[in-house]
Amino acid sequence: MAKLVEIRDLKVEATTDSGRRVEIIKGVSIDIAEGEIVALIGESGSGKTTIALTLLGYARPGCRIAGGRVSLAGRDMVTLSEKQRAKVRGTEVAYVPQSAAAAFNPAATIMDQVIEVTRIHGLMTPEEARSRAVDLFRALSLPEPETIGSRYPHQVSGGQLQRLSAAMALIGNPKLVIFDEPTTALDVTTQIEVLRAFKSVMKQGGIGGVYVSHDLAVVAQIADRIVVLKGGEIQEAGTTDDILTSAKHPYTRELLAAFEPKPRQAFQAATAPAPLLKIDGLVAGYGQIQADGLPLVRAVENVSLKVEKGRNLGIIGESGCGKSTLARAIAGILPAAAGNIVFDGVKLDQSARQRSREQLREMQIVFQYADTALNPAKSVEDILARPLTFYHGMGAKARNARIDQLLDMVRLPRNLRHRQPGELSGGQKQRVNFARALAADPKLILCDEITSALDTVVAAAVIELLKELQRELGLSYVFISHDLSVVEAICDEIVVMYGGKKVEEITPAKVKAPQHPYSQLLFSSVPRLDPTWLDGLEQDPELVRAYCRR
Repeated sequence: MAKLVEIRDLKVEATTDSGRRVEIIKGVSIDIAEGEIVALIGESGSGKTTIALTLLGYARPGCRIAGGRVSLAGRDMVTLSEKQRAKVRGTEVAYVPQSAAAAFNPAATIMDQVIEVTRIHGLMTPEEARSRAVDLFRALSLPEPETIGSRYPHQVSGGQLQRLSAAMALIGNPKLVIFDEPTTALDVTTQIEVLRAFKSVMKQGGIGGVYVSHDLAVVAQIADRIVVLKGGEIQEAGTTDDILTSAKHPYTRELLAAFEPKPRQAFQAATAPAPLLKIDGLVAGYGQIQADGLPLVRAVENVSLKVEKGRNLGIIGESGCGKSTLARAIAGILPAAAGNIVFDGVKLDQSARQRSREQLREMQIVFQYADTALNPAKSVEDILARPLTFYHGMGAKARNARIDQLLDMVRLPRNLRHRQPGELSGGQKQRVNFARALAADPKLILCDEITSALDTVVAAAVIELLKELQRELGLSYVFISHDLSVVEAICDEIVVMYGGKKVEEITPAKVKAPQHPYSQLLFSSVPRLDPTWLDGLEQDPELVRAYCRR
């Protein structure tokens, strides 16, 4: 196969707040053949996306390409003028972002946006462009391919929007497509549909690809070769089979080991387990209250469950199944419309506003995105000081001592206390987010997708930290996730939700033999470290969902 991409001795520099230049990509060289898909994999900050963006001739604000050559189909993207690069983007090379929702204009139809690149570059007539778009919609297994283009972005699901962003990238018939973590925010069943569609279209069209990810199991399904990065340098590169079966570098082996979480050891209570949290017939949702006193949209319908002291409950299901709404209803952030919440033997008011300060203190919630959960204008010290003052009335001296203890507990250096969230890594921010919950000295912590935005190694470290803190403090967790491997690693019982309802409750020991068809679909959809796994899947998610909706 002819060479499509040739990166030689690439160096990229970033400018720090003090004006100092720091080399973040350190002499990287990569080749990609025509029709070949190469995965760039590594933890957050390893340089994956920075390298991929240079294939567009682009460096993020504050960064610059300081040396080397980036050749795409014989053109050096570094030395091209901006006008020349604009002609190449969309026709020779295209980009599929992590968040399709952020890439689409909510005020324009999907079709107008998908075919826009053909209009900008004069590639085909509007009629030809629309016909080509429908062909792509069909190839990407989108529903109603002839009419889906007339919808607006908010009228399709997240998985459909991600495939539509791929159609937008492919319509100009590029030679190379860059996929930047395109399935990170998707649940496992939707992820499978999107991966299948991407793989089929790329292989049928003979299109080259760069697939940026931190998830080895995902890239194993689509990549021909894998390049492992850390700290802006290549640690190891090879075929997908070689990397998965005979990795040589210690860091690659660490990434592989992160997919095998250590088994959970439950906290041993001094007395027989007793329900810490008990929920009966909970109903919660959104929209106008109807004549029956229930909301128009019921995101959670008649759910009952319990969490025993010192034990953990996992709640899993695909996007939109109601698991995060359930967590907010338990916390009282979204008052439930019906049902009972009993915590430590006391019935709670449905609204957090009506709960006592002590009840608020004993049940804390940690949200998915630390970026939005932490005030960017406050220091770590200020963020942790607030619950210490609010719940415990601590003075300055006691607060300072306790902040040091909290940072120690979540394994963060004490000198980070004066930094703001923007100066921390993703894993550090999530640890501060968790330390803030610990500052209340709670009995139960609701963890809402707290590892989904973290790379595999950091996520595994956070899970191990939660286990250690549970052993030390006797905490209980409600762990909400669409990642079954995470839930298996930390939970004693698992509740499976679909369409706002609880469809099954099982233990981790029985996840290999679930009874409900949707549970079977969910557990079989977790990617494996096996390049043949995706092609061997037989279940049709839509048929299973149709069964569940009956």
